[in-house]
Amino acid sequence: MEEVPLEYYARQGPITDPREESVHFEGLPSEVNRLHALVQGLVIHAFWTSKYGITVPEERNQELQLRFVSDKLREIRKLESSPLTQARAPERRLLGNCRDFSVLLCSMLRHHHIPARARCGFATYFVPNHFEDHWVCEYWGNDRRWIMVDAQLDALQREQLRIDFDALDVPADRFIVGGSAWQMCRLGKADPHAFGINNLHGLWFVRGNLIRDLASLNKIELLPWDAWGLIDKEEESISDSDMSLLDKVATLSRGDNDLFTDVRSLYLGNNLLQVPPVIRSYRQSGFEEVDLGEGF
Repeated sequence: MEEVPLEYYARQGPITDPREESVHFEGLPSEVNRLHALVQGLVIHAFWTSKYGITVPEERNQELQLRFVSDKLREIRKLESSPLTQARAPERRLLGNCRDFSVLLCSMLRHHHIPARARCGFATYFVPNHFEDHWVCEYWGNDRRWIMVDAQLDALQREQLRIDFDALDVPADRFIVGGSAWQMCRLGKADPHAFGINNLHGLWFVRGNLIRDLASLNKIELLPWDAWGLIDKEEESISDSDMSLLDKVATLSRGDNDLFTDVRSLYLGNNLLQVPPVIRSYRQSGFEEVDLGEGF
């Protein structure tokens, strides 16, 4: 039976499923603006800790490796056992990044059967003239469109970054999904070296976010440094057929609900794109093989 896109995105996936921790989602508000603020009281971005006046012990960096919402919720409750509706002090928040804010918000929206999905791409509002590696969350709004929400941007960050748009409705030209970034680079409309983070940039980086976004559209929202298939290919070994496949991914992943079936078929039908049970996770010290367990 053919899946209905809005029904599909209203259900949890293997990453966003809170599992036995779902009891802590009971009583959460369903309004997006309230969930937006709630997530910001539970997670703190690893790059922003000093802006909140705290120093996080190095051993807490392991919190950045938590892929599953259920694991995140256990760690959040370990740091402080109060209800999720109670904002934590900055030093008691889960250490995370943009992907973690987005995936947690996505999980809460799906808990309320609101169609939601995490998106991987690039933001224009962190560094001038640069497309910064970033994630947001989309939900299906009452005006029957996908609305982008930057769950990371709280009042402090909006002020320091001089954000001039609504973080609850991010314009498409301020957050560039992976497929749009790929097409911009392929068509010569943007320099691939303007896409990335820190000293990591180039078309290979755009390729990674393109495929991570496709996986997210299939409800597999992995860590920004997780790799498999076409992500893990060396740039010099990318063939013409690989490039054609990536161009197709870009076109379909930029589409609306009318291309949902094509997005699912492309992902499920190609081993270079689909997330396997075992992936590589890259860190500063190298990489490790990670078994994702059942459901992949």
